[in-house]
Amino acid sequence: MEEVKTKFKIGQIIRHKLFNYTGVIFDIDPTYEGTEEWYEKVAETKPPKDKPWCHILVSDDEKTTYVAEKNIEEVLDPKPINHSMVQYIFEKFDGKEYQLKFKAN
Repeated sequence: MEEVKTKFKIGQIIRHKLFNYTGVIFDIDPTYEGTEEWYEKVAETKPPKDKPWCHILVSDDEKTTYVAEKNIEEVLDPKPINHSMVQYIFEKFDGKEYQLKFKAN
């Protein structure tokens, strides 16, 4: 299986193209890892399952979202994210992106 290339990285601030919220990526799956039921119910635009999907901490909210890479874009003038989980996952915001506290490997 070939390695999937992603346009984004963990710690990057993004904006959702359809729902216009900002957030920070805290994990990336190379392909869709959710259930078929969730995909049918929630993924309204039916984005491709064989492309990367990102786990996002949503700013000014307490939720996380699971979003297809094609539905997000880079924020060119990023601001710190307001979410209670940021402090547990990331070290600090360096003005551009967040640095992870722990590296998985």
